[in-house]
Amino acid sequence: MPLRFPRDILVSRYERFQELLRSRGIDAVMLRTLSSFAYFTGVKWLRPALLIPSEGEPTAFVIRGEEELFKSYTWIRNIVTYAEGGELMAAVSRAIRERGYRVVGLEFGIERDAYILFYEMFKRLNPGVRVVDVSEEIYGLRMVKDGYEQEAIRAAGRRAAKAMERALSSVKPGVSESEIAAEAYHELYRMGCEHPLVYVNVGPHPRIHAEPLGDVRAKEGVFVTVVIGADYAGYYANMARTVFLGSLSGAAERALRCMDEVYRVAKKLTKPGTRFIDVMQGLDKVYRDYGMLQHRVAGYAHGVGLQVEEPPITTIVPKHRMIRVRPGMALAFVHAPIALPGYGQVKREDTFLVKEDGELENVTEMG
Repeated sequence: MPLRFPRDILVSRYERFQELLRSRGIDAVMLRTLSSFAYFTGVKWLRPALLIPSEGEPTAFVIRGEEELFKSYTWIRNIVTYAEGGELMAAVSRAIRERGYRVVGLEFGIERDAYILFYEMFKRLNPGVRVVDVSEEIYGLRMVKDGYEQEAIRAAGRRAAKAMERALSSVKPGVSESEIAAEAYHELYRMGCEHPLVYVNVGPHPRIHAEPLGDVRAKEGVFVTVVIGADYAGYYANMARTVFLGSLSGAAERALRCMDEVYRVAKKLTKPGTRFIDVMQGLDKVYRDYGMLQHRVAGYAHGVGLQVEEPPITTIVPKHRMIRVRPGMALAFVHAPIALPGYGQVKREDTFLVKEDGELENVTEMG
C-alpha cells in the first residue's frame, strides 16, 4: 500500500523535530497523541505510541499481529509489539531505561489518547526521568503546512462544501438535528471521508459545537447552524453556515448582518505578520456597532490540519492570540459564534490557506 505522503516529506519533518529536541537537551519524546503520530508516521493508528530519540531512528509500538499492515502504511521500520496496555508501558519504560534517556518529552495535547492517566503512569514507571512538554515544538512545525498538506486540505474543503449543500437542503420545520447531520455524514462518507465531524444546533437555545440530538427539531423563528469537518488523507477542512427559518427581523436579522460583516472584516484583517489579538480587537468594534458584543464568543480563528481544530486556537488558549499570522497556515474563521438566547447561534466559517503573497484562499467556498 503506498504512503499517503512521500517518504522524504515525513523524514524531513522527523529530522527537523530532532533538531529542536537537541537544541533543548531532550533525549527522546514518547508520542501518544493521534494527530502528531500521523504527522511523523504518515498514518493514523489506534492507540498511537511512537518513541522519537534526538538521534537515530524512531520506534513504533503496535498491537501484536498488526505490524505488517502498519509497515505497509508508513516509513517506520523499528517495531515493537504488545498485547495489552501494561505490556506497552513496560516495553516503553524498558527502551527508555536501556537507552539511558534522562530527559523525555511528552506532548501535553488536547485530543484523544492524551490522557493524564498515561502521564501519571509514565512518571511512576520512569522515576529517574525528567518529563518536559514538547507541544510547542510539535505545533511550531505543524502550524505551517507544506504543499502536500495544502493539497489535502483543499480536497477536504471541496468535500465539506458539498456536504454542507446537502445538509442545508434538508433543513425545514420538523426535521431533527440528527436527521440534518445524517444527510451531511452520508455525503461525507460517500466521498471517501474517514473521520468526518458534524455538529448541528437548532435554536432557540445556543449550544456551541453541539452534538446533534434526535429530539430537537427545526421550527419557525429560530436559527439552524451546521458545522462540518471533512477530512481527506488525514487532513481536515472546517466550515459552518447558519440559516433562519421564518420571517427575519429584529435581533435575529441584526445578528446575521453582524456575522456577515465580521466575516468580511476578518478576511480583510487576517494577513501575514498580524497578531490574532489585533484582528479580534477590530472585530469587537463590529460586534459593538451591531449591539452584539455581549453575545459574541471571544476568539475568532483556529488552525486546521490533522485535527479539525488545532493550534493556534484563539477561542481556547489566550496566549495563542499573540501569535502572528504566517504564510502556509491553514485557518478556520469566523469560528466563534454569536450566541443569541431565544434564537440560537449564528456562525459563518470557512477554511483559508494563507498564501505567500498574503492573499487568503478559501478552500470551502460554496458555489
